[in-house]
Amino acid sequence: MTGERMTRRLAAILAADVVGYSRLMGRDENGTLARFKSHVTDRLEPTLARHGGRLVKLTGDGALVEFVSAVGALGAAIEFQQAMADINRDQPTDVAMVFRIGVHLGDLIDEDNDVYGDAVNIAVRLESQAPPGGIVVSRTVHEAVTGRVKAAFEDLGNLELKNIERPIQAFRVTWQAVDWPVSEAAPTTTPIAGPPPLPDKPSIAVLPFQNMSGDPEQEYFVDGLVEEIITGLSRSKAIFVIARNSSFTYKGRAVDVRQIGRELGVRYVLEGSVRKAGDRLRITGQLIEAENGVHLWADRFDGGLADIFDLQDQITAQVIGAIAPRVEQAEIERARRKTANLDAYDYYLRAWAAIYRFSSEGSQEALVLLEKAIALDPDFAIAYATAAVCYFIRRAFSWSTDPAHEAAEAERLARRAMELDSSDARVLTFYAQTLIYNVGRLDEAVACLDQAIRADPNYANAWMWRGNTRSYLGDAERAIEDLQQALRLSPLDSTLWIAQTGMANAHFLRGRYEEALSWVSAALRQHPHSLSGLRVAIAANALAGHLDAARQLVDRYRELDPTARLAKMREWWWFRGGEDVEKYLRGFRLAGMPE
Repeated sequence: MTGERMTRRLAAILAADVVGYSRLMGRDENGTLARFKSHVTDRLEPTLARHGGRLVKLTGDGALVEFVSAVGALGAAIEFQQAMADINRDQPTDVAMVFRIGVHLGDLIDEDNDVYGDAVNIAVRLESQAPPGGIVVSRTVHEAVTGRVKAAFEDLGNLELKNIERPIQAFRVTWQAVDWPVSEAAPTTTPIAGPPPLPDKPSIAVLPFQNMSGDPEQEYFVDGLVEEIITGLSRSKAIFVIARNSSFTYKGRAVDVRQIGRELGVRYVLEGSVRKAGDRLRITGQLIEAENGVHLWADRFDGGLADIFDLQDQITAQVIGAIAPRVEQAEIERARRKTANLDAYDYYLRAWAAIYRFSSEGSQEALVLLEKAIALDPDFAIAYATAAVCYFIRRAFSWSTDPAHEAAEAERLARRAMELDSSDARVLTFYAQTLIYNVGRLDEAVACLDQAIRADPNYANAWMWRGNTRSYLGDAERAIEDLQQALRLSPLDSTLWIAQTGMANAHFLRGRYEEALSWVSAALRQHPHSLSGLRVAIAANALAGHLDAARQLVDRYRELDPTARLAKMREWWWFRGGEDVEKYLRGFRLAGMPE
């Protein structure tokens, strides 16, 4: 292979094929082709979107699909077969189109958006063993989904498959139709979710506002203004608000609001623009019902730069009034502890722009900017908390030059932020991160995150870190519930890899190694230099028996952190149970990590 973009990874592969396609084509070539394309467009593709699948290619009379999760792959297979069964029930037998499906979880090669390797070949061969309208899966899929999918499995034994050197243990899948109703909003627990169901209360996504100032340097200012509006809306417990990092994935893209509503699972979308000229601001906003594109409200806000916080609150209050008229205005708490110093606020916004680069240089630049913000406003609580986050990030990526000093400084900054404003969900969450990773006070961290979620139930970051902390405390199942809520609140988050790594860790601790690998593979595709992700991937591969892959990952890890040793690995985990640490260390030893 000579492609320039060849990578190897673990994935679930679904192979689907039409039964008797040649016979159907012989009878009615044009009609058969039209029906096949219709089934792909109307049934297969929406099902894949709901379960996190990527259609790699059509194969003439079938399809090849990649998933990051075995749960997602089997869920999609069952839902698609159920949909086809419903359609074929009313079709004459000479036009009914019936599929066979095979699913395998294994290592594949990805080159230029196509996939190759044993994982693909095994899935295709398993598909040929499936009955018409049925599904056959490999042992690796069976192990990953047992107890997590409503289905039964019939052991077919070890099958000799064409052109596959070793026998493959396979299982025929059966299910009850009542457990798999065909729904346009079917829920999913896969790592990368498709269109989620609408919440049972008003839901909104605030898109990045357009910068009309003609100055690219003002982007950080406009983004910061929108983030404050999101924070203000989140303070209403009667509204479901999509997190900033998911709504900002649409920045610079021309996307229909109806598509955004489907992808994020919200009823309403707020968009707008900001024009900054000198010390004058003009902010426009419009609220749109996502399902039909109808404009519910639009307004323009003019004021001086010194009025920015009042303008943000005006927009927040009017949006609440438009989409939830019965919500008491008392529910809309004003964002507290905002700095009155606009220069300090400017430095704070610039710092976050630097943090989102996720680089050593970016974290250092952010610390300098936050130091300037604090010098101008010593009571700027969130600036102290954000500086503590910088030190947390530096430790997570092994960028710390003096870990002990940086840990102490992080705790000092986080404590100061709490002294200034212990009611801000962001301050509470950032303080909890410091408690976890600098001093190991896990129970106190969970209590802090409980308080953060009460203060702002829409703050995805708090749910995510409470999930991670619960894993450390040995409560992996409740950790998964928290992490699923974080993923629902921010399904397109630019830091999705952190929650995915947390899910992988929780499954690893429960001994579900293949499921852990599905999650961490997704995380590492988004952020290949994540040390936390690599740690889970190494240990899970080793304990799942994939020693070659584990050893390759150890080499990759030590390229990023040349000082890595088993002794140092102990410093990364704050697990309450020593057996959890030993499980990781056992995996690292098997993978060849030096003592």
